[in-house]
Amino acid sequence: MTKTYWRFSLFSIIVCSFLCGKGHAQIQQLSAGVFDSEDVLHIRLSGGIRELMKDRSDNMQYHNLTLSYKGSDSSVISIPIKVKTRGHFRRTQGNCTYPPLMLNFLKDSTPENSLFSHQDKMKLVTPCNGDKYVVREYLVYKLYNLISPKSFRARLVKVIYDDTEKGKISEPLYGILLEEEHHMAKRNNTIIVEEKMVRPERTQREDFLKMAVFEYMVGNTDWSVQYYQNVKLIAADTLSIPTTVPYDFDHAGIVGAPYAKPAEALLLTSTRQRRYRGYCMSDLSTFDATISLYNQLKEDIYSVYTKSAWLDDGYIKSTVKFLDEFYKTINTPKSLRSEFGYPCNKDGTGNVVIQGLNKK
Repeated sequence: MTKTYWRFSLFSIIVCSFLCGKGHAQIQQLSAGVFDSEDVLHIRLSGGIRELMKDRSDNMQYHNLTLSYKGSDSSVISIPIKVKTRGHFRRTQGNCTYPPLMLNFLKDSTPENSLFSHQDKMKLVTPCNGDKYVVREYLVYKLYNLISPKSFRARLVKVIYDDTEKGKISEPLYGILLEEEHHMAKRNNTIIVEEKMVRPERTQREDFLKMAVFEYMVGNTDWSVQYYQNVKLIAADTLSIPTTVPYDFDHAGIVGAPYAKPAEALLLTSTRQRRYRGYCMSDLSTFDATISLYNQLKEDIYSVYTKSAWLDDGYIKSTVKFLDEFYKTINTPKSLRSEFGYPCNKDGTGNVVIQGLNKK
């Protein structure tokens, strides 16, 4: 081969390395999404904040706001969006200072290279009685991400509410951005199932047990499959058996929100008092695979709390104790039968169905 050929080849390799590398970096930047980082995302919501916060009726309207954040090059990226209040308990006037919000991104107004370029609507969980409880709820989402990919992704944010009409700016407050339900379903090659009154026995058993045991572990009883109460259903298609996906964990005992109380019908005194709310399974060997999974993930589950930089030592200590109680139960046959066999007790409250505030 001639020297000219080698020079040309070397030049081609150098050019390709530069251009391909640059192209790859651009692709990575464009594909990077809001849930692709564990860092706290700092955002600002600007506009008529007071009018938005006052709009808590059952006929809430969208309000025009601007969401802004700093890009990787420290430039400010501003996105016009529509925002409305949402939820039930946390939206009700008097329960929470900041109601949870629905962020509606406008396709033609969202920059293609922004974190939100492929988003449509996103839920923003806001502080109710102190933003430390928002951080704790965020960690519950991270816990379930360990259990199953059929789970909602979450991003911890710090939000500044900039009321440009009243000239008032809030302190930065923690919040949680939640993955949109159809994105979660698509990521798992499924669709959202809209059918109501699906009995839990008619869902994918393996996934249901993962979820029901998880809800027991974190001390959450505020859910039901039949009424879609803090549970979404996904399936491969309309003819397939659906899978349960939990969300909204602010009433979990592991979060410890001061306003959280178990439903009266459950006859529980505190959210720290666990109650297994699956359906009756007389053969407890059915739980073997699920218990094995939780035992395999034990170190990772504890690490979510013991290695967190956002939690105080007192909360970490009490949470470790709370988890210790769970692991003692699932690894003690007598305790396991007593707790997970409870739905088979016809005189108990194991089969109470929680309808929540969104009764349909």
